[in-house]
Amino acid sequence: MAPSSALKFYFMHFMPYPSLPHDYNDRHKYPSSWVDLPNRLYNPARGHQLYRRYIDEMVLADKLGYDGLIINEHHNTAYSMMATCTLIGAAIVERTQRAKLCVWGVPINLEYPNRLAEEYATLDVMSGGRVEVAFPLGTGMEYWANAINPATGRERMREALEIILQAWTSDGPTSYYGKYYTYRYLNPWPRPMQQPHPKCYLVGSGSPEIVELAAELGFGYTVVFVPIAQQLKTFKLFRERSVHYGHPTTPADTPIGVMAYVAESDEIARREFEPHVRSFFETFLRTQPHYLSPPGYISFEEFRRRVGSAIDLAKLHGGGSFDWDAFTTHSRIVAGTPERVAESIARWVEEAQSSTLTCHLHLGDMPHWKTIKNLTLFAEEVIPRLRGIRIGGGDERPEKTVKAEQVLQAVK
Repeated sequence: MAPSSALKFYFMHFMPYPSLPHDYNDRHKYPSSWVDLPNRLYNPARGHQLYRRYIDEMVLADKLGYDGLIINEHHNTAYSMMATCTLIGAAIVERTQRAKLCVWGVPINLEYPNRLAEEYATLDVMSGGRVEVAFPLGTGMEYWANAINPATGRERMREALEIILQAWTSDGPTSYYGKYYTYRYLNPWPRPMQQPHPKCYLVGSGSPEIVELAAELGFGYTVVFVPIAQQLKTFKLFRERSVHYGHPTTPADTPIGVMAYVAESDEIARREFEPHVRSFFETFLRTQPHYLSPPGYISFEEFRRRVGSAIDLAKLHGGGSFDWDAFTTHSRIVAGTPERVAESIARWVEEAQSSTLTCHLHLGDMPHWKTIKNLTLFAEEVIPRLRGIRIGGGDERPEKTVKAEQVLQAVK
C-alpha cells in the first residue's frame, strides 16, 4: 500500500481582468472572453493596480500558512492577466518565504522546450527549491492565439517533455533529434535545485491520451472543470495506468480543485460568493465552441465523450445559464461556515483519495476585501480543522490516518 499523505492546501489565483464595460454581458457584442476579445478594453493603468493587488494576495497566503501558491498561463483573454506566468512567478518568489510556487503552467507547445526547462530551473534556484510544475496541453483557445497546429499538439507535447526531462536529468551537453525539435547542444544553465527535478504533473480535462502520458512518465495528474463523477473515473484510470508503468501513485499525485467561501453563516457565504462564481462561469469562461475545440485538438472519441458529459462543456464555458444548485451538486463548490466548508472538504478528499487541495478562494470579479476575508477565514478556521487528515495508506500508520467521519465529528 502506498504511504499516506497529509493534506496540503494550495491557493490558486487566475488573476483576471474584471474592469470590463457595463454592456459586457451583451453576448452579441462580446460573444467570447477569449481569442478575439478586443484588447482596447484593457487599461494598462488598471492592470498595474490589479497586478499589485493580486500579488499582495498571494503574499498574504504565504504568510497565512498555505502550503502552495498556484499560477497558470492563458492568452488573449480577460480570464487571466498571466500571459507569461514565469514572470509572475519571479515576482512572487521574491516576496514569499515558505510556500511552494506551483507553476501550473505554461502551455508546453507555446514555448521552445529547452527555454522552458531553463525558466523553470531558474525559478527553482531563485526560490531555494520551492517550485512544482504542471504541464498543460493548453486550452483549445490557446491554439487560435498562437502559431501552433492543434492537430500536432499531443505529439509536440510528448517530444517537448522528453527534452525537458533530458535537460534536467542528464549531464550536458547532450543532443536531441526529434520530429519537431532538434538540439545539437542541450546544455541548460542553470539546472534545477531539486534533484532530479521538481515535482511534475500533467493537467487536463480527462483525455485518455494525457492520462496515459502522465502515467507513463510517473508524473502526478489533475483534471479540471469536469463533474465530480467524471473526475473520479479519470483518477481511477490514471492510478491503474500508473501501476501498469511501474509508477504507483500517492494521494498527493491527484490534486482536486475546490471553490470555497467562508463566512459567518451559510446565508452570508452564499450571498457574498455566488455572484462571483456566476461571473467566473458566465463571463470569464465564456467562449465559442469553435474556439474551445479547434479542428484536430481532440480525437473524435474524446469529442463524443465530452459532449455526453453530465455538465455540458458549453455551460462550463458560458454557453448556458448558471444554476447554483446544479453546479454545487456536480462540482466541488461550497459556501458556508467554517464547519460546513470543512465537512465538505473532508468528504471530498476521502472520496477522491486526494491529499492536495487546489483552493479557488478568489473567483471572477470578487473584490479585494472579500478575497482577504475568505483567505483569512479559510486559513484560520478551516485548515486547522482538517490538518489531522491523512489520506491513504492507513495500514502502516493507523494512529495518523483520520477518516472523514472523525473530522465531521471534530468540526461540529
